[in-house]
Amino acid sequence: MGMRQVLVTGCSSGIGLAVAVRLAKDELKRFKVVATMRDVEKRAALEAAAGETLGRSLEIHKLDVCCEDSIRECENSLPDRHLDILVSNAGMGMIGPLECQSLTSIQNLFNTNFFGLVRLVKEVLPDMKRRRSGHIVVMSSVMGVQELLFNDVYAASKFAVEGLCKSLAVQAMNFNIKMSLVEPGPVLTEFERKVYEEAKNMDLSETDDETARIFRELYLPYSEKVFSSLGQSPEEVAEQTLQLIVSKDPPFRHQTNHLYTPMTSMKHADPTGHLPLDAFYKIIFQHDRVFNVSLGIMRFLQRRMRKPKV
Repeated sequence: MGMRQVLVTGCSSGIGLAVAVRLAKDELKRFKVVATMRDVEKRAALEAAAGETLGRSLEIHKLDVCCEDSIRECENSLPDRHLDILVSNAGMGMIGPLECQSLTSIQNLFNTNFFGLVRLVKEVLPDMKRRRSGHIVVMSSVMGVQELLFNDVYAASKFAVEGLCKSLAVQAMNFNIKMSLVEPGPVLTEFERKVYEEAKNMDLSETDDETARIFRELYLPYSEKVFSSLGQSPEEVAEQTLQLIVSKDPPFRHQTNHLYTPMTSMKHADPTGHLPLDAFYKIIFQHDRVFNVSLGIMRFLQRRMRKPKV
């Protein structure tokens, strides 16, 4: 079949960088990777990680998902505009009380996380339809399935992504185009570190004292424990993304951290929505000791899952 052309967005760091490099370093040499980023001045980390694949199986291009002209220019630079696989990864994060988020910052997040995907798909889908082949892989989140306290806006953007893809996937099947949602939980990246660093220093003057206290004294320490216990490396997510791409029958939805499955499954176990809401409320506000014990158990299971089999 030859090498398949892959375009990955948001490759300056984190998951995007890891996915681009993993595909470029594929032992079977199945992929030609176009690794893109909004600011190519931030390419140093990607170049270092790419190593000898740079200029061979990996090229770096400029692409801003918030600009239709930028997307089209990048697509036009490909031979015959041929793209076999799109990995839509570029995104923004946001946490904190809703009252403290400006409408401008909320709109900017949606412009990247949701409308950025819309722009990409609008550009590549017609060509994939004409060829009746292609695979669109979207980096979503477990928060596109199960919302989380103080992640209101980010979760909303991922819910929008999932709704768009679920609807498009039905149409895509008629054209032999595959669609897949990759849903990581916490991932230890510079992206996440920056989001939480900004949250620790955010201005909470627009909310009430109790909400500010819950955010600072409960949510932030809670999140830090979750990340230290359950956080995956971007390389783990990249490896699972590779396996999804090469699968003969890739799933529409793939959660990279199986320890989150019981939590996301609660949503489907109770159609009224009471079960997950009540569970998360009690874990956060009433049963701190149970939460800590549960994290310890999940941390143990995570290590067992990562331990290489002999």
